[in-house]
Amino acid sequence: MYTYRQPASTCLQTLDSEVAMNATPAPAVSGGDAPAPELPERAGELLGSVFGFGEFRSGQSAVISRLLDGRSTLAIFPTGGGKSLCYQLPALAFDGLTVVISPLIALMKDQIDFLTAKSIPAARLDSSLARDEAVAVYDDIRSGRTKLLYVSPERLGNERFLSLLSERRVDLLAVDEAHCISEWGHNFRPDYLKIAALARRLQVPRVLALTATATPSVAADVARAFDIAPTDVVHTGFYRPNLELCITPCTAHQRRDLLLNELQRRPRGPTIIYVTLQRTAEDLADYLGSHGFTARPYHAGMKPDERAATQDAFMASNQLIVVATIAFGMGIDKSNIRAVYHFNLPKSLENYMQEIGRAGRDDRPALCQMFACADDVTTLENFSYGDTPTPETVRGLVDELLDAGPQFDVSIYDLAHRHDVRDLVVRTLLTYLELDDVLQSTRPFYTQFKFQPLRSSAEIVARFDPPRAAFLRGVFRVAKRGRTWFSLDADEAARQLGEPRNRIVSALDYLAQRGDLVVDASGVRHGYRRLRDPDDRSALVDTLAKRFTEREAHDVARVGSVVALAEGNGCLTRRLLGYLGEQRDDCGHCSRCAGQRRQPLPPSARPELTGSDEKRIRRVIAIGHDALATPRQLARFLCGLSSPQATRARLRDRAEYGMLSHAPFAEVLSVAERLM
Repeated sequence: MYTYRQPASTCLQTLDSEVAMNATPAPAVSGGDAPAPELPERAGELLGSVFGFGEFRSGQSAVISRLLDGRSTLAIFPTGGGKSLCYQLPALAFDGLTVVISPLIALMKDQIDFLTAKSIPAARLDSSLARDEAVAVYDDIRSGRTKLLYVSPERLGNERFLSLLSERRVDLLAVDEAHCISEWGHNFRPDYLKIAALARRLQVPRVLALTATATPSVAADVARAFDIAPTDVVHTGFYRPNLELCITPCTAHQRRDLLLNELQRRPRGPTIIYVTLQRTAEDLADYLGSHGFTARPYHAGMKPDERAATQDAFMASNQLIVVATIAFGMGIDKSNIRAVYHFNLPKSLENYMQEIGRAGRDDRPALCQMFACADDVTTLENFSYGDTPTPETVRGLVDELLDAGPQFDVSIYDLAHRHDVRDLVVRTLLTYLELDDVLQSTRPFYTQFKFQPLRSSAEIVARFDPPRAAFLRGVFRVAKRGRTWFSLDADEAARQLGEPRNRIVSALDYLAQRGDLVVDASGVRHGYRRLRDPDDRSALVDTLAKRFTEREAHDVARVGSVVALAEGNGCLTRRLLGYLGEQRDDCGHCSRCAGQRRQPLPPSARPELTGSDEKRIRRVIAIGHDALATPRQLARFLCGLSSPQATRARLRDRAEYGMLSHAPFAEVLSVAERLM
């Protein structure tokens, strides 16, 4: 098994200007006036005979007809709008392979189960597959047996995988969560930025880009990346008449009682409560449990089996409340969610739209309630400020990468630790260098292997000729024996044996496939090839650092747009949809339409920094820890923002960790710079 807050007036102006800019009428089906090609009769037959549906949902036939006509298409459907059928059905009509890029393993698994039940040959390649399972998938792709292949965007950095695709005819590339293609997409994952170049490299004849939340500017980025004509943008509209949007400005001290009162006065039903911090998820679930509700937390800090158990329980229950960070929701196909609460502000209006879209998919009324608190603004902004690398950090990373030689490999984990930035920052910088044709990704590979023999070494080697048997005995000899597992450093073993590294890894793979060993690989490294050394590294560093600060400003502006919605006048639904480029009349059923007056968020109750705080900060400085050696490292620690070095040093266990999480990062950084 391989195994800063903006004044309210500024925020309002920000949202109003965005709405004015974006509010172009959203056609019922298409982004243009040209008619879609006629849908072949065969497609209707497949809809019923294979998928068991009586008719197409809004927009599906328009997308499918374009794809069958050989046209790349952008489908903007609301959450739960039936995007997956738009590539699953055409895949059956094409002779070649359909590749689906999806960011979530759980979603891949669910779709594979659905397709397998329909006797559709589909497979996935992801990190959860056992080695022999992955080998079988590769074999099925080569043989042409696989019609749909699901992969994560990170798989696109694997040269072996791309070589395999180049051997097969790829008739359709489907890109889920395609807003990530735009650097300003709200769920930024740097590997998505490579997909358009990959489609051109593989000469894919058509691309289907799918998203549930895209502003007009992001949609334009996606269409531009894949040469999608305006007439081939299919937008079914975001309006959901059964969703009741409510926003209640409040203080942090009022929120719990407001939430509890809301839950107590409404009929019980499946409910999601979104929070920002993991500890809030834990504390709020306990609080609700103590008041007679069945509630569970869900966040990325839980063990995978705990998260899976919570998700399974939620899917099976008619009254469970899940208190979750944004880690919960993608791939949750539950139709009867009766309420989605935002206990904390969402990080953007795009996130808000996606999260409330999980409510009321059965078209019955559902509540979407936000408790809008000014204290949350600081928390959300701090995440953005804390993730932005300094120009010095960017220079250090660039120098290390470009001085590594013409061909090299790196551990993203080690790079992140040495430069004390999150691995996302490292991945993003590497992607920027690839897009600027400075580096080219080759492939990831494992360096550390553990294996557990299922047969004696004598039995294993007895089936091979003498030279191969001697080679295997050498591999077993250099492996370090533990209680039940042997460990092997592939590079060190290659050096000791004088054998190519690939031969050793291939031997372990082969023995695992035969059932002689159970093999577990770790220590992933990523290979790169340097394409050029820029003439002016300083200019390159300045450009990269500017891109990070632009992302920071963009993320902070998004938080401001959420505040603007909460404090603004007029119909909430109309303003929200206007942000996403869709013009609507007042909905008549949101809290503003029901008579709630506009009011600013109550001022933050956060305490000012005091002399006592400064004394505590000086005590932290006196620790003299390497992970707190710079003002930015110290500010992150005090604001409760984790970093690789602080995590490894277990500094998050100290009482001072997060002691100033209520304070703006820039203010804390200024104090740190003065005191250090």
